[in-house]
Amino acid sequence: MGQELTDPADIRQDVDQFSLRCGLLVPSSAEHAFAVFTDELTDWWVTEYTWSGPDALAELGMEPRAGGMLYELGPYGFRADWGRVLTWDPPRRLVFVWQIGPDRAPVPDPARASEVEVLFHSEGPERTRVELEHRHFDRHGEAAEGYRKALTAGWHELLTRYVASVSRHRPTATA
Repeated sequence: MGQELTDPADIRQDVDQFSLRCGLLVPSSAEHAFAVFTDELTDWWVTEYTWSGPDALAELGMEPRAGGMLYELGPYGFRADWGRVLTWDPPRRLVFVWQIGPDRAPVPDPARASEVEVLFHSEGPERTRVELEHRHFDRHGEAAEGYRKALTAGWHELLTRYVASVSRHRPTATA
């Protein structure tokens, strides 16, 4: 009781010109919420948002350490690195550089890429508030504000799918 997930429309989003903040509750411990966010990307990420596409994507992953890469594995050994972990502090905090430009091209220079911070606040044994901020869109140049608007819808879809994944992967209680 009290652990039910509210409707996905209850994902709160606040924006300003160069950042987007999202907040939601998930029915799990902070440890589990963090693990699903970082270890189960292939399960909840929208495969149409990948370079490989839904029919060819093999895996999405995140190397679990500061300096680790966020990557996509596709057909024929294809690998695309699309971010770098800046802060790895399970189960509380994750920060990574978003190295995908508004034109969906890779952004090799992290100083020209935006940044995503995800915080996991335990509100009980099976209830976690997740706060995500995607910031520094100004680093993407003239297309920054339009890119932030597009990712406002994109993050809503991703987080809706993330919540479903957290619920699907809930650990079973042991007696």
